Amino acid sequence: MTHAAPAPGGYDESELRQVLERGCTEVGLDCSDARLLRGHTNAVYLLERERTVVKIARRGSRIEGVERTVRFVRWLMSLDFPTAPLHPADQPVVVDQHAVTFWHYLPQPSHPVAASQLADPLRALHALPSPPVPLPAHDNLAAIRRSLSRITCLSTDALEFLNEYAAQLETHLEGVQYELPGGVIQGDPQHRNALHLDGAAVLCDWDTVALGQPEWDLVTVEVHCRRFGYGKQHYKAFADAYGWDVTRLPDYRTLAAIRELRMITTNARKVRHAPGSLIEVQRRVEGLRRNDQLLEWNIL
Repeated sequence: MTHAAPAPGGYDESELRQVLERGCTEVGLDCSDARLLRGHTNAVYLLERERTVVKIARRGSRIEGVERTVRFVRWLMSLDFPTAPLHPADQPVVVDQHAVTFWHYLPQPSHPVAASQLADPLRALHALPSPPVPLPAHDNLAAIRRSLSRITCLSTDALEFLNEYAAQLETHLEGVQYELPGGVIQGDPQHRNALHLDGAAVLCDWDTVALGQPEWDLVTVEVHCRRFGYGKQHYKAFADAYGWDVTRLPDYRTLAAIRELRMITTNARKVRHAPGSLIEVQRRVEGLRRNDQLLEWNIL
């Protein structure tokens, strides 16, 4: 008996292809030349001739969350906000409990968006009025707890450490004093969640959009610059362009530590779909144990 080979991210390749074909048929797109770009939280295909990107969420992902994302991005587009644009098809299309969305393809150069290019769209996002789409409240610690309850790849000792660390950070968070007005935040702004367009950057991957403190977006950019080898000058260029430096916040270290813990626990939860990431996850956990704030991480 033979089994279908898993696609990147742990997807079943033959099933994924069927979902792609049925979803594209639903909206009248030709997927005969589809090429898998990545498979992680979503499986992402490029339809070269159609100039369309197709995102397929895992079975069991909250359909209403994808529907909310579509409504939110449609609203952004109505404001001419710098976002990756949705295809005009009626979406999401649901195929066997997978939510499928369709996006205009924006060809990209080989280099990612620079942190400084994130400043203008993020500042514009943080200045938006209340959206007509109900958004969840941003809660990193709740996301961390959900991940911790589902991690199966780490030792009991490591999980005990992470749970205790999360509890300590939750206590510290109670005393954090924010300085910026709350509003719409992207939730995970970074170099790979933005695209080049006409010499500027547009935001994409809106799965984590929420209502919350802009400081969470800004500390995410800082963490990515520090942890993934971009360097202090790269982050400084972002802070100068945005007009506010989150590292000057007295409680910056608490926010940064929580954001890093969320990144680690999210990837640990996904190890079963990406077994090759286990060594890097364990390496990051050991870095936390040593309180190594400068350990450079490898991208997963």
